[in-house]
Amino acid sequence: MDEKPFETMNVIPFVDIMLVMLAIVLTTASFITTGRLPVNLPQAARMPAERHTDRIIELTAGGETAFDGKATSKEELAATLADLAPDTSFLIRADKSIPLQQFIDVADLLKQAHFSKVAVQTQASR
Repeated sequence: MDEKPFETMNVIPFVDIMLVMLAIVLTTASFITTGRLPVNLPQAARMPAERHTDRIIELTAGGETAFDGKATSKEELAATLADLAPDTSFLIRADKSIPLQQFIDVADLLKQAHFSKVAVQTQASR
């Protein structure tokens, strides 16, 4: 057997790959340094912000539930939710010390009634 020892290595494919990688990096580098793409946005007249009222569900640390400021039970809440339109928006205000199950029960009632506009109010950390 006449085998030649491995004497040389063909680096041309490696150089080609490196050049493509360099072109990609240089192309995207300008986007990274500015942080955004330059876009001229269209102008529109200023309109007052649309006011929409959320229905508020409050869960207190004592285990009470209130709907729009009135104390209610889980069964009464389910009956009240059945009478509302499906596009009604809700804001859940829950005390941080309540059991998770109490929150899940209310969220489950909203899900069963097919409400999709639900938000949970939080307090910003300082």
